[in-house]
Order: sequence, then C-alpha cells, then structure tokens
Amino acid sequence: MSRIGSQRRVLRELLVRLQPHWRLDAALPARIERLLGGDRRLGSRDRRLYRELIYTTLRHLPWLEPMLDSASGADPAPAERAIAWLAADTPATHAFRAELAGDLPAEAPGSVAARAAIVAAIAGLGRLPSLLPEWIESECPGIGDSPDYDALNSRSPLWLRLRPNDRAAVLGEFAARGWNAVESPLLPGAVSIRGEADVESTEAYQTGRVEIQDLGSQLILQSVGIESGGTWLDACAGAGGKSLQLACILGPKGRIEAHDIRPAALRELALRAERAGLSQRIRTTASPEGPYDGVLVDAPCSGSGTWRRSPHLKWVTTPALLNACATRQLALLERFGPLVRRGGRLVYSTCSLCRSENEEVVRRFISGNASFEPAGWAREFTGERRESALLFRPSAHDGDGFFAASLRRRG
Repeated sequence: MSRIGSQRRVLRELLVRLQPHWRLDAALPARIERLLGGDRRLGSRDRRLYRELIYTTLRHLPWLEPMLDSASGADPAPAERAIAWLAADTPATHAFRAELAGDLPAEAPGSVAARAAIVAAIAGLGRLPSLLPEWIESECPGIGDSPDYDALNSRSPLWLRLRPNDRAAVLGEFAARGWNAVESPLLPGAVSIRGEADVESTEAYQTGRVEIQDLGSQLILQSVGIESGGTWLDACAGAGGKSLQLACILGPKGRIEAHDIRPAALRELALRAERAGLSQRIRTTASPEGPYDGVLVDAPCSGSGTWRRSPHLKWVTTPALLNACATRQLALLERFGPLVRRGGRLVYSTCSLCRSENEEVVRRFISGNASFEPAGWAREFTGERRESALLFRPSAHDGDGFFAASLRRRG
C-alpha cells in the first residue's frame, strides 16, 4: 500500500473511533490527543497531519458526517477528498492534499458558500446544510450571515501579546524562523502568526517577552480604561492570561490576587508570572476577602466564541447547557461583586456569543444589586454595543468572540 493509501486508512480508523463521541464529549480534544499519542505508528509529523484532518472534519461536520456513515454503506472516498481539500496546506498535510485534491483550487476559500459549492460537487449533492447549530441565531442574531458566518467557520490565527519594549527583538526572532507575524492595527503589541509556529520553543516565550492570548481577550481589559496602581482580584483566573495582562496595565505599583478553584491552573499561573517577571505583582489566593479596587470575573461559559479553534463545541453545546452556565455565572457575580470597594470597578467577561450568558446575566445581576451601575468604556475598539456592554464578534478583529460588561459600585 502507498504512503497516502496508508494515511487514508489510518484516518478512517481514527474517525470511526471518534464518531460515537463527537456530538457528546465536551472534552473531545483530550480524547483526540490520547488517541494520537497512544498510537505507536504515529510520529510527530503524523500527529500533526491527523490532528489537522480531524479538526477539519469537526469544523465541517454537517457536510461530512453523512459521507462517513459506514452503516448506510457510504463510500468514504468523497469524504476523504473533501477533508483533504478543506484542510490547511501545511508541511504535514501537503502531500496528502496534493494526492487527493490536487486538481481542486490550491486553497479552500474563506467564504463558506464557495467551499460548500466545491464540497457539494465532490459529494454529488445539491445544497449543503449550515455549519452552525440551529439555536445559535436566536442567541446571537446575524451570526449566520457573512462575514460572521465565514469567520466563525474558519481557523483563527494564533494571537500573541508582546511586551512593548521587546517588540523588535521578538519580531526579529520570529522573522529568523521564517514565521509570518502580522501586527494588529487595533492594539500595539498584539501580533498574529499565520501558519504553523511552535511559539513555546522560542527564547521570547521562555523569557516572558511574549504571551499567547487571543486579540479579543486582550481588547477586553484595554477597553475598560483601568488606571495604574491599585489592587485587583482576578476571580476566575485559570492559567492567568488576563492576570498577566492586568499586571502590565496596573504597572509596578499595582497588585493582583488570583483565585481559581483549580489548583493546577494556579500553579501554571505562578510559573507564567515568574517567567514574565511579574511574580511580585501577582499572588494566588484560595479565599479572597477584599475590598478591591477592581474585580474581574472572567466566567466559565459555553465557549461559543471559541468555535474557530474548538469546533467540537458547536456539536456538544445545547440550550440546556447555556442555562446551566448562566446560573453559574450569575452566582459568581453575586459572590465576587460585594468584594468591590465603593467606587470600584467590576468587569464581567465571557468567551461566549450567547445573550443568555452575556447581557441577560448582567441585567439579572444589576436588577438584584442596585449598588452597581454601568461604568462606560475608555475605548470600544471593534466592540458592538449590547445594551451597556460590548460584544466582540470574531469577524471584526479576526480572533475569537468575547463579551464584556464594565460596572461601577456606587460610592
């Protein structure tokens, strides 16, 4: 069997093993990594190939799933050809794409409609279904129209946050590696990498001069207009992307207490803070007490704004999950809001596009907490007004989608 023939066989095996889980398992990426890592046949280049082909399948699942239905006797060859063409052209995928889809346009277009026409022709079908679940339109009106629809169903570039004084050195290292680094016109120090790049192997990353952080995430704190100095609580800090950014905004006199229910995440945060030279400004806490000049509640959510890089979430998220997330998000605001000092700031954010988790949660919180009021924005960047809050759509800045509300506690 030829090398490409062997790769097609392995791909079919992997998809068959994943198929029972891809509409049920919110932790599918971990399952994929275990599957790839546990296969002794696969080297690092093989894993990059199959990872790209699998995520391409998940991104376009409504189109490809019927072609992969072995129970109905479907021939997998058209699906493999479509997957090959839809996949990114990288060193790992190039030969596979050339063999199976070399007669098609060299690169799949950004327009979903243009992609759909070619995939329909490959499959011998007419019209193809939407690449989004039906319920999302009621949660985020217009998301099914271009340019939002095209953006949400395409890959997001890798976004980085550079320390301002290190810009030249960092970009020089990237250029020496042949990486295509593009600076954002919206925010100084925000840089996207197009194509494959092992950022964590760079000197810039290992010495804390660059952090991996989506542009939409960076825009949230820059929109608020946070003054230097003061003490803030990052109430749902996770591994600390926003904690590190907030420490830079507050400056040398600022202090951050980082809280999370996951000890492993806080250990990772501590390592990142040490690497970035910010450990004196950030400390972790299991029991925040306050009062604080500001509290950031970057709440756990459905992740609908991250569907570009986590396409599996499109198929496991349901309205019932949104309701459960909203209940938890309101509880977090109720818990941490009182820790804001009078005159201080409460910032609520999610990586969700859904109004149930966003403006409706804020509305319910304000209705039950009369001491809080909308605080306004220093800059709105690409944010779309949602009542007094901002929604950062993926199409507006070529990143993930985010929501943010800025509230002030009355004096």
